[in-house]
Amino acid sequence: MLATGTKATATPAADSRDAEVGLLWKRITGPLEGFLDQVSAHLVGQVRSFDPELTGLAEYTLQGTGKQLRPTLVGLVGQALGGTTEEHVRVAVIIEMIHLATLVHDDVMDEASLRRGRLTVAARWGNETAVLFGDCLFAQALVQAASFPTPEVCRTVAQATQVVCTGEILQTRYRRDFERSRHSYRRILEMKTGELFALACELGAWCSRAPAGVREGLRRFGLAFGTAYQLYDDCLDLLGEEQRAGKSLGTDLAKGKLTLPILLAWERADARDRSRLERWIREWHPQYLPRLRQLLDRYQALPGALAEVHDHLTRAGRELAHLPAPVQKEGLRAAAEFLARQTDNLTTPG
Repeated sequence: MLATGTKATATPAADSRDAEVGLLWKRITGPLEGFLDQVSAHLVGQVRSFDPELTGLAEYTLQGTGKQLRPTLVGLVGQALGGTTEEHVRVAVIIEMIHLATLVHDDVMDEASLRRGRLTVAARWGNETAVLFGDCLFAQALVQAASFPTPEVCRTVAQATQVVCTGEILQTRYRRDFERSRHSYRRILEMKTGELFALACELGAWCSRAPAGVREGLRRFGLAFGTAYQLYDDCLDLLGEEQRAGKSLGTDLAKGKLTLPILLAWERADARDRSRLERWIREWHPQYLPRLRQLLDRYQALPGALAEVHDHLTRAGRELAHLPAPVQKEGLRAAAEFLARQTDNLTTPG
């Protein structure tokens, strides 16, 4: 039952599942520990190249880098293709700076106060500073991309950044518009989140000098994996607990963003419930959340949304299966399994 979903996450069984998923993540990243340490050190070096007045702000931002999913994908791709190099570290740093920039800007647009258990840059330093600092991160990422001897990296990074920003614009444009959002939602997910995961896999393969067919297959894996991750995150925004998630929850609802569970409920609802749902989203207040969860439960919106996460992960697995035998796929498969288990942990036992 959705109505009791957040209570279920606090049970010992849920804690046990979380611990199991955490151990899986450590097994995935363990062989990449040295690589990820280099990425972190290079990130620190990049932000310390900013004006000294920004040092405290920059270091604060880096302290909340989370699981470093995108650098991890770069490393896993490098590992699958023979090992990581200094170039893999550099592209991982570039992609992580772009990702951090989007988070800083997202928190401004969403008026979010928490990110990874701490005050957001906007909440601590104000919106103006946050927007401009996000711009600094974007610019520094492009400076580093331009330092490669070929323009291909800079061009690919710039194109991906444009796609991400376009996806965010479209999502903002379609707020509270159920008809437009229903047709555009999946495309927007691929653009605003899937694209950076795809970029991580594509450039990781480029650094390994993989042939074009392998690069394209890994890019498609990253796109499917990243889209699945955003679907999972959209479910977490509705069903998680803020303390456990480490970020402000319910911001999608407050800003009128229509995510998959909401859209599925709306598609399946009768006229009366559609009207109620539209009114809640138009005039959102946290007191509506229990009733919203009951409505989602009535129309089985959570199982439908979680099934789509698994569908995208299955698609990602198919892309790996099509890669030639010399590619060592175990780490990438484990990353998909990690997300599948996280997704399953959002369900309520029994």
